[in-house]
Amino acid sequence: MFVAEGSPRSSAELVVLVDDDGTPIGTQEKSEVHHTSTPLHLAFSTHVFDADGRILVTRRALSKRTWPGVWTNSFCGHPGPGESTVDAIARRADYELGITVTDLTPALPDFRYRAVDFSGVVENEICPVYTARCSGQLSPRASEVCQWEWVEPRQLVEAVRLTPWAFSPWLTLQLPRLYPAE
Repeated sequence: MFVAEGSPRSSAELVVLVDDDGTPIGTQEKSEVHHTSTPLHLAFSTHVFDADGRILVTRRALSKRTWPGVWTNSFCGHPGPGESTVDAIARRADYELGITVTDLTPALPDFRYRAVDFSGVVENEICPVYTARCSGQLSPRASEVCQWEWVEPRQLVEAVRLTPWAFSPWLTLQLPRLYPAE
């Protein structure tokens, strides 16, 4: 269901649809937005680091509609209508991983991508990338994450280089920009 900007909202989680310049043009229910011709919409990716500088990578739950079971960045999500990206990141950090993030920093503010998964479902997102820190224990939600690891960033870069098929396409596109070859 597409909802034009300014129209009444449904109680379902809504994703903000945008034009090519990133201007909001409406919303669509999250459950309906991802398909074989997914419209361009807003999202974000977050890379969480621990006190030792290791990055948290997560494996998407096997029940996820897109890219089930692949390894990816710490967590992703979509800001809702009128929700700041910072607030959306805090919401998803708590929901997906049971954590609070600090030191939130834009790392790739202009990142966007389009990718098609094995089932034909398309991701088509303006997706700024952030880094953050956390302390404390993770408590991942099983419907979001089936495994997780803290790894050295360079080890992750090498793993993605050697086995890109095991990782989400957005992670394989983000890492070279976050960690350019020396």
